[in-house]
Amino acid sequence: MPFISTIASEDAKQSSNTKDNYLNPSSIKSGQKVRFTLLAEEPYMFYELWGNDVNDPQKRKPFRFTEDPTPEDITHKLGDNFVRSLGRDGKAFEPCRIAHAVPVYNYDLERVQVFSWTQKTITQQFDVISQLEDYADSMTDCDFYLSRAGEGTDTKYTVQAAPKKKAMAKTVDDEWDAAQDEGFDLSRLIDGGDPFKESEE
Repeated sequence: MPFISTIASEDAKQSSNTKDNYLNPSSIKSGQKVRFTLLAEEPYMFYELWGNDVNDPQKRKPFRFTEDPTPEDITHKLGDNFVRSLGRDGKAFEPCRIAHAVPVYNYDLERVQVFSWTQKTITQQFDVISQLEDYADSMTDCDFYLSRAGEGTDTKYTVQAAPKKKAMAKTVDDEWDAAQDEGFDLSRLIDGGDPFKESEE
């Protein structure tokens, strides 16, 4: 007999931290490796920069754009409550970076996540792998490992292709179908929304 009832178990799954919905390279610890499979052939590309709350400078949030923003676009998006974040030198603004997001299935967490990154090294490695003969036809026919080494400015990320976990195929398909049935939409990221559900407002 289970220690926790089925109802309570399902409720706990539903109330999991929204951070579990995202696979962010910076959240991976040095020496850690995450295995996942892509759920889309192409990532969703956008532009991203960060802003600081004028009333609480320690509070930061990302601002996203479908096209490379003009200074006017940035000012309008940040509004009156946020100012653009400065770089490490504290003099110039942090750059607006090209960002990518793609739905993945994380084998370690056994769930669908949004893998989002701005790191050029990750983009370059995906680009190289996608042009190899074994993976040129479909990047969803294999798995990937994302690993991290180092901290701060010495951080290095490595992306490696791996054979597909065929025994997990049905589980992956079922989880992805469920997410899509719930209305999964990456474009919600642009307005700060949740790709997994529509805003209740």
